[in-house]
Amino acid sequence: MAIGLAGAFFIFLGAGIHTLNQKPDLKVWHTAELDEEFTTKSSVSSFAEYLALEDRLFEQLSEEVYDQIEPDDQNSINRYHRGSLSDPGRWPSNWNRSFELGHEPSNTQPRAGVLLIHGLSDSPYSLRAIGEQLHAKGAHVVGLRVPGHGTAPSGLVDTKWQDMAAAVEIAMRHLSEQVGDRPIYMVGYSNGGALAVQYALSALEDPELPKVQRIVLISPEIGVSPAAALAIWQKRIGWFLGLKKLAWNDVLPEYDPFKYGSFAVNAGDLAYQLTNENRIRLSRMAKQQKLGEFPPVLAFQSVVDATVSAPALVKDLFNRLPEGDHELVLFGLNRTAKMEPLFKEDPTKQIPALRNNPSRTFVFSHIVNAGPSETDVIEQRWGIGESNSVDRDIGLRWPDNVYSLAHVALPFPENDPVYGGDQPKERTGISLGNIAMRGEKGVLQVSAIDMLRLRWNPFYPYLEERVLQHLGLSPK
Repeated sequence: MAIGLAGAFFIFLGAGIHTLNQKPDLKVWHTAELDEEFTTKSSVSSFAEYLALEDRLFEQLSEEVYDQIEPDDQNSINRYHRGSLSDPGRWPSNWNRSFELGHEPSNTQPRAGVLLIHGLSDSPYSLRAIGEQLHAKGAHVVGLRVPGHGTAPSGLVDTKWQDMAAAVEIAMRHLSEQVGDRPIYMVGYSNGGALAVQYALSALEDPELPKVQRIVLISPEIGVSPAAALAIWQKRIGWFLGLKKLAWNDVLPEYDPFKYGSFAVNAGDLAYQLTNENRIRLSRMAKQQKLGEFPPVLAFQSVVDATVSAPALVKDLFNRLPEGDHELVLFGLNRTAKMEPLFKEDPTKQIPALRNNPSRTFVFSHIVNAGPSETDVIEQRWGIGESNSVDRDIGLRWPDNVYSLAHVALPFPENDPVYGGDQPKERTGISLGNIAMRGEKGVLQVSAIDMLRLRWNPFYPYLEERVLQHLGLSPK
């Protein structure tokens, strides 16, 4: 029996390896080694030095990737073909780079400092819109390009979460120098949310780190699939067998100017390592009653999210924080879409237990249809210890043919030039927010499911309003 089981295991393993190795051929953007990227071993101690290293990194990207692409890859939607519709250079600013929106005039004090931290395989572009609004309200804003991002997908093959955390510390020290005694806030999207939580925990234990006064989390990466723990073994087997394709979960065309299409196995592993680190530290510090000074958190999450775990956000973060000025906002489903019979399970079954929990130590808000047949939405808000909600019309509605938000949609307004649904008449480059191509399955390299995923947030004005309120940059 043992021999039979072993034989079956190796047959299954071999079949799996064969399948994984059938991915498309790797391109130069999958294999380029960009050694000018920041790591914990870099001789960098200031944000100015971080930006100087970033300059050298992007020069290397130009030489090692843009200058090396094959003629067959010089098409109109390849991000790495200069002049294509997806070339980041078409935009007035390359939003793959770190950016800083300083206070003016320079001899005046800003109202606050805000660090923006984007998501995994993403770029600073994802928080550009909210960053510009925060700056307009008087904040000194830094949009950090997290190591491994904004260049080529190969950048995430070896990056570690510790590299990302070290970059966040450098940016926070810089903000502290810029704003003096004014408050410092953090806005983290997806993996950036996990990095914000990690920093806040470190700052509670290390008095040398600048303190963060408040945090905003957007689709935060607090919990990921347990299967992510096995991802690194795929990469190790590939290295052992000399099969480079096994270092990749997805090898896809790079048509998005500000987000990688291909996804390295290591990226999934570092997400698992970071969320596990946060979970362990939160549990330990909660038992030691050290979370009383954790910054007030405002978190936004879609009730359905294929990337991160919404229940883990409650279980592993909110339920561990003592009572304070914390709030969770869940964007619900569009009940008028009549899609319930097609759902695998009811994604809203967690709502009653959440709102009726007598031991809930945070405010809970739910964005829902105003009525069973109404596309207008309202905010239902349950305070701590309250069993009845306070309802508020937020003046927004569900668009036609949209049944839910998506993980990637929350930080983008409808008029976003790349991902929005309301596309500008004069386009700078490719527009991805309203694509709905129809035809036969199995023809395109990109999954039809990915093409139909909502890329913009119809309730972005509400999100922006709540962020400004939480950070004290607009009247309540």
